[in-house]
Amino acid sequence: MGFDVKPKFVTFDMNGTLIKFSINDAMREVLGDRLPAEVADEYLRICKAYRIDECTGAYQPFHQVVARSMERASRRVGLEYREDEARAVYERVPTWGPYPGVTEALNRLAEAVPLVIITNSDTAHAVRLAENLKAPFELVISAEEMGVYKPRLSAFEYMFDKLGVTPDELVHVSASPMYDLRSAALLGIENKVYVDRGFEHDEHWLGYERITDIADLPVLFGLPRPAAA
Repeated sequence: MGFDVKPKFVTFDMNGTLIKFSINDAMREVLGDRLPAEVADEYLRICKAYRIDECTGAYQPFHQVVARSMERASRRVGLEYREDEARAVYERVPTWGPYPGVTEALNRLAEAVPLVIITNSDTAHAVRLAENLKAPFELVISAEEMGVYKPRLSAFEYMFDKLGVTPDELVHVSASPMYDLRSAALLGIENKVYVDRGFEHDEHWLGYERITDIADLPVLFGLPRPAAA
């Protein structure tokens, strides 16, 4: 278990991997009693599906991705869509913080290799969320900068060009096979880490190291686990 060659960069998905992406909680809170219990689970499930669908077309700002996915999900379950609610959900995004142990693991890993974020957030949110991680990043690459969202392959190609690297010179870390690890595998990133946070299925055939505790990430690079707080 681990990587034999030191990469030039370790690249990270941010939302859902490092940041606790609490969009379902935000939608439940914002919609409140307007989201009936009998349709809530289906609404949240289909809203997630519509978000990735909105990310695979022509680029649009992330607030529109949120709004369009909520609008489509509302129509699907027979709920009135309200634009102000979609905006309220979007505006909660930069307030979210890291999963437990993330800051410690990132700071430990940064002692050995430069860290980079590639995120589907827009630039303003990406900067604020990265600050919430309280760890040193060489670069934060946003979807707004790229003009495209993951899982589009051109997002990863943009990252290669921006960093001046080939796929074999990176380790990519994500909690999402769907948004990240499938695309990374297709483009030849052999060294990948799946942080299994329980919201997607393990797709072990993609050829990654699977961890369930972020404290194990530095261990893959031959470093000790961060000391317990």
